[in-house]
Amino acid sequence: MSRIVVLGGGESGVGAAVLAKVKGFDVFLSDNGEIAGHYIDDLRKWDIPFEQGGHTEDIILSADEVIKSPGIPSTVPVVRKLEAQGTRIVSEIEFAGRYDTAKKICVTGSNGKTTTTSLIYYLLQNAGLNVGLGGNIGKSYAYQVATEHYDYYVLEISSFQLDNCYEFHPDIAIITNITPDHLDRYGYQLENYVKAKFRITRNLSPEDCFIFDSDDEITIDHLNKIILSAKRLPFTQRTEVEQGAFLRDDTIVVKYEDEECDIFLKELALGGKHNIYNSMAAALAAKASGIDNKVIRESLATFQPVEHRLEPVLSIKDVLYINDSKATNVDAAWYALECQSKPVVWIVGGKDKGNDYEVLKPLVRDKVKAIVCLGVDNSKIREAFEGIVGGDRLVETRSAEDAVKAAGKFAEAGDVVLLSPCCASFDLFTSYEDRGRKFKEAVRML
Repeated sequence: MSRIVVLGGGESGVGAAVLAKVKGFDVFLSDNGEIAGHYIDDLRKWDIPFEQGGHTEDIILSADEVIKSPGIPSTVPVVRKLEAQGTRIVSEIEFAGRYDTAKKICVTGSNGKTTTTSLIYYLLQNAGLNVGLGGNIGKSYAYQVATEHYDYYVLEISSFQLDNCYEFHPDIAIITNITPDHLDRYGYQLENYVKAKFRITRNLSPEDCFIFDSDDEITIDHLNKIILSAKRLPFTQRTEVEQGAFLRDDTIVVKYEDEECDIFLKELALGGKHNIYNSMAAALAAKASGIDNKVIRESLATFQPVEHRLEPVLSIKDVLYINDSKATNVDAAWYALECQSKPVVWIVGGKDKGNDYEVLKPLVRDKVKAIVCLGVDNSKIREAFEGIVGGDRLVETRSAEDAVKAAGKFAEAGDVVLLSPCCASFDLFTSYEDRGRKFKEAVRML
């Protein structure tokens, strides 16, 4: 019996361990930190041995194969030892893909991937297809492969999840865009990050589709360097294309093979230029999956915003509070600021990932009246923006409650308080979801 060790006891790791158990492997799970109680319950339910609070190296190094959770960098000592002795290390996505015969629509990118993934899932559900949602969103993909059956999966896949994918094969692969992000995990080299994203295309065949933003220079630059046999379906707001999606006047035009679908911009449920791109990508994936034009139009008109992504929370004394906690990089925050038409009190900060704030300065000058820092080390934010908003309009806080109270003091009727942190959450919160929910709780307590 082959021995599999799973590193990491979160959603991804526990899901992978359950699938390995179901498939008859000798499984052991190891987490260097503490495992959440509900995941311990799952491991016990499936009779999977595990450890927490440290790694027993002898057990880990004896594995035939290791499934590494995406949050664990390849630089940690035990991973380096596994690599040195030649042990195969794969991701949960790679492992689960071996046992899954469903059609897979897989979305990656620096920004917009959660919204695009959720849109496609909603479209497929509305078309009556038997579809699962997983990857970097919702339930573990591996856990669903172990315990459920779907004809389609829509998977949001991060660069960290792609890093240890080798044979994984999407039927439709989507890159929403690529902007500098997570550079701390990629040796501060943009090229390494770009290559990680493009791993989603490595096993595409001529029958498969690759959907991409042809307005995105980084994507196009890399696409011109590689050989790709899949059908190319660009989406663009700058020009017209033979196959793909583009803007004509106030309409999105989607062309796939001999079919065309037209969608009026005014009917889209999601506003903002960035959501036109997300809607184009989702509509292309739907057309390539054989979904009817009527279902596509109705779905794009009735979709509800994703939690933590430009999510309106409450309007208090005519001040609108918006939760954009998922904006963990500069480009996501740029989109969030760009689509605001009212004066903004901006809540920003967290664990910096090598951010360059230069691109945000024109928007901050234009739209932001005050900045509330929510982080342990706010020196880079102060340095970038103190000269723009003024020292008396830039304050530092260490909790969501204090940040919301401080923002409320700056905000006047007709303003927007926008949590769009630009940074990871791990200095003060357990995740961007934790940060977003604490923000919403604090708003409701005002």
